[in-house]
Amino acid sequence: MKSSNIGGQAVLEGIMMKNGDRYAVAVRKPDKEIEVSIQDYKSFVPKLIRSIPFIRGIFNFIDSMVLGIKALMFSAEFMEDEEEEVRELTAEEAAKEEKKESMVMTIVMLLSVVLAVAIFMVLPYFLSGLLKKVITSRSVLTILEGFIRVLIFLGYIALVSRMEDIQRTFMYHGAEHKCINCIEHGLDLNVDNVRVSSRQHKRCGTSFLFFVMIVSIIFCFFITAESQVMRVLLRILLMPLIAGVSYEIIRLAGNSDNPLVNLLSQPGLWVQNMTTKEPDDSMIEVAIQAVEAVFDWKEYQAENFGAKKGLTEKHAPGVS
Repeated sequence: MKSSNIGGQAVLEGIMMKNGDRYAVAVRKPDKEIEVSIQDYKSFVPKLIRSIPFIRGIFNFIDSMVLGIKALMFSAEFMEDEEEEVRELTAEEAAKEEKKESMVMTIVMLLSVVLAVAIFMVLPYFLSGLLKKVITSRSVLTILEGFIRVLIFLGYIALVSRMEDIQRTFMYHGAEHKCINCIEHGLDLNVDNVRVSSRQHKRCGTSFLFFVMIVSIIFCFFITAESQVMRVLLRILLMPLIAGVSYEIIRLAGNSDNPLVNLLSQPGLWVQNMTTKEPDDSMIEVAIQAVEAVFDWKEYQAENFGAKKGLTEKHAPGVS
């Protein structure tokens, strides 16, 4: 299997798919029609920097957050009341609205980062510190901190997955993975083939976040500062490096079928059982349109598989 290098994200009643510098957002509107928007994405980071190992992961993560929020905001526009009258904006009003959306997007992104660091990095440190009187080994406390971090992460996913809207988003997330797996295993991109493809994928953002949890445990072993303030500060400062290393692991996993790499990927795939659900056919149709808007899967298959497999293969590798 060769990676197609396409990636995506579930949004409200839809899916965003990105290939290179182009992305498409396909949304199932309340009238059941599918709206597809195709855009070019210009990163604020030069392409050269985005190609440097361990550095690129940090900026790719930021790009993913920016693009993800933009896609979510686009999909949210269709969730408004159908009867609400939509007034055409003037050029000046449109510019103000765009500036307002940009400001909201920046605030949301910054708050998300701050909350993530506070909940998943700082909080586990203080919770594990409550046992210092009982456990004197720094190594054991570090492992315990990592264990608490993973539990908080899994608990958070379990909690939000109980929400009805999130459950549907997880179904679209499953449709996204199924489409990519379908393509990367040489099957024609149609509803039947996508339906039987796996909803787990090694390049998933869920796996990335899980690796962040694990890699952070290893890095925390090297924090030996005596000051508690310094220990917390170093954990925060190490986050970009942790993200960079985790990105390289995910990138390697997505381009390798090495048994060891597959074994290391397994925990992240298990967690994906929580963040992906089986989609219905209408969701698969949305995912297919998002893929086809930015990716020529027929050309990809001709280059990597030669003669097409064509028909559904229920026992193909990576197909559930």
